[in-house]
Amino acid sequence: MNNLLVAQSGGPTAVINATLAGVIQGVCTTDQVDMIYGARNGIEGVLKGNIIDLNELAKDTSALDTLTHTPSSALGTCRYKLCDWREDEEPYRKIVETFNRLKIKYFVYIGGNDSMDTVHKLSEYCRSNNHNFIIVGAPKTIDNDLAMTDHSPGFGSAAKYIASTMAELERDTASYDLPAVTIVEIMGRNAGWLAASSALARINGGAGPDLIYLCEKEFDQERFISDIRKKQESKPNILIAVSEGIKDQNGNYVSDQLSSGAVDNFGHKYIAGAARALEQLVRKEIGCKVRSIELNLMQRAAAHLASDTDVTEAKLLGQKAVSCALQGGTGRMVAIKRSSNEPYRIELITVPVEEVANKEKKVPLDWITSDGHDVTKEMLDYLKPLIQGEINIKYENGIPKQIRLYSI
Repeated sequence: MNNLLVAQSGGPTAVINATLAGVIQGVCTTDQVDMIYGARNGIEGVLKGNIIDLNELAKDTSALDTLTHTPSSALGTCRYKLCDWREDEEPYRKIVETFNRLKIKYFVYIGGNDSMDTVHKLSEYCRSNNHNFIIVGAPKTIDNDLAMTDHSPGFGSAAKYIASTMAELERDTASYDLPAVTIVEIMGRNAGWLAASSALARINGGAGPDLIYLCEKEFDQERFISDIRKKQESKPNILIAVSEGIKDQNGNYVSDQLSSGAVDNFGHKYIAGAARALEQLVRKEIGCKVRSIELNLMQRAAAHLASDTDVTEAKLLGQKAVSCALQGGTGRMVAIKRSSNEPYRIELITVPVEEVANKEKKVPLDWITSDGHDVTKEMLDYLKPLIQGEINIKYENGIPKQIRLYSI
């Protein structure tokens, strides 16, 4: 038998389950795969043999549609760092045991940078040890920092949520004729794509954010205060978007003064609190009313406001991952290549995962204005196609209907 195993890893998104649905649908269209299974909580589920049967789900088109529009990772997720197999082969042996027990030939791993590291290491291990398993990566990340792909599933929907939220916040803050500053912290450790998407709040004629600070540019607190004072000369209420990962001239996160200093399994520092730190700064230096807002998990979980373009591409990439696996494309990631902004045109391709793993795609510096606190037309032209289209959400008892693949 030739069976397929799929798993999800890293931070959830509004469309990661659309990719899962695409994988399941891809399996249904071929006779080269006999059974499809899902690993609970990513590669950790594979290591522990924590596997669920997805074959009944594959037969239920209504359930697959609900899965497509359910946020977060329906199979569960993890942040597990797979070690170098030359240093510790035991985890790899356990993975192979699970594959052999379930007669798995194909493994599709849906995830971001760290997940592609797992795909790379596992595919290299299998090649080096003559295991004929096909390991394929399918991209996802709201951060949009994956290399070798024009953009990543999850980003477009998060950008749509951020743009919509910023437009609503601008209307709220503008209703008062009193000096005030509102600072909105948006996800993005080392890449400012999400904070940049706040500029989309202006595309229908709205004012949107007055100032935008991305983590690609050194953050200067004195200039920040000066920027606010200058804006306040023409309007009382100032709305600001900042990447959570903004750093000072010494490379220190602005949020460090409020951070615990803890790190995850990949050595990434937990960062949050940039907006709160800046709130304290503005209160001290300017003294007007000031509040900080941290969008946090909402920007990656808002499936009710997902971009139809994002959902469609996420599902197609799931199907493409199956096609890549069936063609023997081990050690590859499916990706998006853009040929045109207007009309928007893309093609689905595959790329070597070794060129993706542990690399970051950052915002081009020439897409940030010379004053360092806004983005250019080129950025908006890149962003606009990704937020297009509205989805037809099914509601139940007044809230969006969702699916659970297993009980916790």
